[in-house]
Amino acid sequence: MRLPYFLAASLIFLVSASLSLVAAGYAVTKVEEASELAVRRALDLKGHDWAEVESDGLRVVLTGIAIDEATRFNALTAAGTEVDTSRVIDDMQVAPTRQLAAPRFSAEILRNDSGISIIGLIPASQDRSELIERLRRMDGDTVSDLMETADYPIPEGWDDALNYALEALTRLPRAKISASPGLVKITAIADSLREKERLEQSLTRAAPPSLRIGLSISAPRPVITPFTLRYLIDANGGQFDACSAQNEKARDAIVAAAKEAGLAGPFNCTIGLGVPSPRWPEAATLSIRALSKIGQGSVTISDADITLVAAQGTEAGVFDRVVGELENALPEVFALHAVLPEPETAESTGPPEFSTTRSPEGLVQMRGRLSNETSRDMADSFARAAFGSEQVYTATRIASDLPADWPVRVLAGLEALSLLHNGALTVTPDDVSLSGVSYDPDAKARIAGLLSEKLGDAKGFTLSITYQEPPKPADSLPDPELCEDQLAEVQASSKIAFEPGSATVAADSRDTVNQIAEILRECGPIRIEIQGHTDSQGREEMNQQLSQARAQSILNELRGRRIPTSSYSAVGYGETQPIADNDTEAGREENRRIEFRLIRPEPIANSETGLEALEAETETSEDAADTGAGDQ
Repeated sequence: MRLPYFLAASLIFLVSASLSLVAAGYAVTKVEEASELAVRRALDLKGHDWAEVESDGLRVVLTGIAIDEATRFNALTAAGTEVDTSRVIDDMQVAPTRQLAAPRFSAEILRNDSGISIIGLIPASQDRSELIERLRRMDGDTVSDLMETADYPIPEGWDDALNYALEALTRLPRAKISASPGLVKITAIADSLREKERLEQSLTRAAPPSLRIGLSISAPRPVITPFTLRYLIDANGGQFDACSAQNEKARDAIVAAAKEAGLAGPFNCTIGLGVPSPRWPEAATLSIRALSKIGQGSVTISDADITLVAAQGTEAGVFDRVVGELENALPEVFALHAVLPEPETAESTGPPEFSTTRSPEGLVQMRGRLSNETSRDMADSFARAAFGSEQVYTATRIASDLPADWPVRVLAGLEALSLLHNGALTVTPDDVSLSGVSYDPDAKARIAGLLSEKLGDAKGFTLSITYQEPPKPADSLPDPELCEDQLAEVQASSKIAFEPGSATVAADSRDTVNQIAEILRECGPIRIEIQGHTDSQGREEMNQQLSQARAQSILNELRGRRIPTSSYSAVGYGETQPIADNDTEAGREENRRIEFRLIRPEPIANSETGLEALEAETETSEDAADTGAGDQ
């Protein structure tokens, strides 16, 4: 039976329509997938992995949050390179604009003889009047306030830095201090090397443990007046009583000449200012060599005056020849006075003498001869002024046959004796002899300069002065480096151990912690970092947390033993700083440890100020932060 024509046509139409719809749907799906894949690839190549792509028919919908408008537009452009821009639907959003970053707060304080100046940017909430008042209490009213303010919260570490900077300034009459959050850099001038060391130690102890500090304290060369050199040769060889030079090259030349002349034992040659002539080293080396040719005796140079005294018994012909050669060779500015002592005769009697002794307890006894009552009163008054009225005992007598310059020689000797801790002075017509002990390493050179200036040419003096380290006060604190070494020694013999996998100190390590506590109690307020370390077993994050907990546990143990820990900090380093091989059990045992390390000042480059260093460091960290933000 044949279908009617109408029904057959209708059936064919329906079948054709269905096939067309299926083909169209398949084609649309393929177009959607191809468009989505192409757009996603283009976005990934441009670094826009934050953007999401979704196809909707022929449309491509972009979603996601761009960090700024420029990034959003760049993503839209990248999508338009793959499909027609009319098909791209922009549903992306832009992240809200972040609050403007706080400025870098910093203050630079300059203190000198003219007063104090402070410049920089500080938080508006800072008590500015109180800050200026603290500066005025240091230096009267001569404070120049050049600060600006910004209305932002006070950053972490700012108060500690500023308070420490002000505390340091009280100890430094000439300094530049740069303070910023968590960082203080100090550039200062000390009066001497000893003062420099004292300041470095006290400033390091005073800093909070969380504060980074940089110290650059210099000690200028001293002004030597008179500029003095004294070299002696006797039966035991040569030695310096005093040695001065204007620079290292001059010092090396003088010392080389002295070694050729038989220099024996230790010596000290001070480099300083005040040289009377650039040709000082030439005059010094010529004089030392001339003395060596004579044999024994002494040569003293005080500024431009040279006194050469030969030993008694020196052959006159040799003396005249050497002195003549020296006079002709010396630079013009220098004047030579040469002395050849007269030989002793059988009829010689003991010379008149004045003597003074100073005991280690400070008691002074004066005996011997003085010219007249005026001279005796003068010597007694001078001694009481120099040594203390209650410390002086005078038992001198008047003699009329003394040299005219006797009072000058006595007073010069007493002044030199006052520079010693204890010693003995003997004055004769031909010599001023001083022996004793000093706590000042430069005392011998200072005394030689003093006597050569006071006594003048052709007047001999003999020095036998020993330097001793001054005894430390009973309540003085040991050096921080010594404390660090002692802590390491305790750990080397008995290591601090913990319960497995915990921060609890093992019972058999309690005695070790007690020993460490005793050392730290004696050391006082030093800046110590208690470091925790682990081996590499386990996850890195867990190891870091365990090391931090163990370092904090030791800090708590010390607090429990009443050790002041305000200058201590506890830091865990995890497995990042091994000292042995983590592939062996013995190595892993060594890596599981607690260390006590001094927090030392950072060096300051001479070519940059503290603020310049801070800005360079901050710019580097900001660049790194910006790079990280762009990768998100």
